[in-house]
Amino acid sequence: MSEVAYHEEEALGRAYDARLMKRLLGFLAPYKGQVALAVVFVLAAAGLQILGPYLIKIAIDETIVHGDVAGLGRVAVLYICVLVAEFVVGYYQTSIMQHVGQKIMHDLRMQLFTKLQRMSLPFYDRNPVGRLMTRITGDVDVLNELFTQAVVTIVGDVVTLIGIMVAIFLLNPELAGVAFSVLPLIALVTLWFRKNVRATYREVRTALARMNANLQENLTGMSTTHIMNREAKQFAGFRAVNAEHRDANVRSIFYYAVFFPAIELIGALATALIIWYGGRQVMWEGLTLGGLVAFLLYAERFFRPISDMSEKYNILQSAMASSERIFTLLDAPIEVPPPATARRVEPIRGDIRFDGVHFAYQSGEEVLHDVSFHVAPGEKVAIVGATGSGKTTLISLLTRFYDVQKGSITVDGLDVREWDPAVLRRSIGVVLQDVFLFSGTVEENLRLGEEIPRERLVAAAREVHAHPFIERLEGGYDARVVERGATFSTGEKQLLSFARALAFDPAILVLDEATSSVDTETELLIQDALRRLMRGRTSIVIAHRLSTIQDVDRIVVLHHGRIREYGTHAELLALDGIYSRLYRLQFANGARTATP
Repeated sequence: MSEVAYHEEEALGRAYDARLMKRLLGFLAPYKGQVALAVVFVLAAAGLQILGPYLIKIAIDETIVHGDVAGLGRVAVLYICVLVAEFVVGYYQTSIMQHVGQKIMHDLRMQLFTKLQRMSLPFYDRNPVGRLMTRITGDVDVLNELFTQAVVTIVGDVVTLIGIMVAIFLLNPELAGVAFSVLPLIALVTLWFRKNVRATYREVRTALARMNANLQENLTGMSTTHIMNREAKQFAGFRAVNAEHRDANVRSIFYYAVFFPAIELIGALATALIIWYGGRQVMWEGLTLGGLVAFLLYAERFFRPISDMSEKYNILQSAMASSERIFTLLDAPIEVPPPATARRVEPIRGDIRFDGVHFAYQSGEEVLHDVSFHVAPGEKVAIVGATGSGKTTLISLLTRFYDVQKGSITVDGLDVREWDPAVLRRSIGVVLQDVFLFSGTVEENLRLGEEIPRERLVAAAREVHAHPFIERLEGGYDARVVERGATFSTGEKQLLSFARALAFDPAILVLDEATSSVDTETELLIQDALRRLMRGRTSIVIAHRLSTIQDVDRIVVLHHGRIREYGTHAELLALDGIYSRLYRLQFANGARTATP
């Protein structure tokens, strides 16, 4: 993970941001009925907490003192009913908000995933996958804590505090003043806690970001680690970042370990003051014994929500930081937006024209310079050139993964920026050198969610010679494919990609180094299948191995992002330029390799 990512994890912003909170509360709107019911239960729970000590006062002052056994029994039954009611309302309040929290997480993750599917490739060039995963998993989980443990329960804590303050002032204003004399101490301890826990929270987040980045890099590069014997060094590196994360958490635990006992100590001090001053009032008959006991119970319940609210400060702080990152993602502009009125032109003939195309991934560093060429319907055109000459970029622009900065690309006379992206990309079959296979079955990877009959899939697989190795798999077309197709060889994955392209029957076929990782014997088998696959289709072939493109209609030679040569295989050999030198170099190397 880059330093930019670290700083992003460190940036906490304000502990409370009204703008962010307003947007967050918007996710509660679809469930406002359930939230309102949860609030009712919270208020009921607050009222029951206030009622309990008052019943104790009645039991002492009106039944025990007067020897009223029957009355004491009735109060005891009523007190038990209050406890049962507290359990019931607590259960329903927790259950409702947990359900609402899960639904909100589902809605939010769907919004994020939908946004990510709409984002164009430039966005993914800048944002590491690990960071995006954190947005959908970790940051959404933090917001779940906010909705289930903070939003509604804070209302309950505030109502409980106000209710208890009113109750004890009604009981004895003078003793209430004594009890509240410790509030300045609570304020000081709370301010100390908030200041320090905020700093340690930043340290924990930064350490976690570093540890996740290190872990992701290690797991991704495990094969390199083994082959270069770097296990000890990689272990030492992870041990360091893991220890940093541990130490940051330990520092954070220190402040929690001080804060909560401190609140308990202040509460005990308040209790001692109440006993000392209230006991004297009982002896002077300014306060009943039941009133003193109720006062003590109220004091105990008064400090509990204060402690809870201080703990929820950390949840609120985390939620503000997570929501900032989530809304930044949701608000990110789509750099290759679909046209306002996309046109659907079907069936596609496959007439492709690049006209004065300029393109740069980074400003001031053009990859393509004034590229112009035409591919007629059904024509086969090859694009060759050294690594970095811009060959693959042409395909990315044709499929509109990126937009040109100058010039235009048209398909059937219509600028690709005016096409419906789904129609355009469905009509272009792309076979890449690095084939991506999804977890699932072989058949699911061939049809990719489309309703294609198995007979058509089998016919396509036979055509490209993928059927024999598929049949050897346990389960055949129903064989399981693990993550990224790790159990298949590179050549087998490419054969599957050929079968997939043929099954979709595209009007335009793009082969990007499609046979570079296939052995010579397999390449000979699929050359005939490729010729049949390209027959009747507009085909663009990108290849380093010039032996695979001698039968195309035209060859475009790119050099440093410019078209240097254009013509047939024979014409370019006769020209004795870049293509001719590449051709002689490859075949000379091949001849030397074949010499015993």
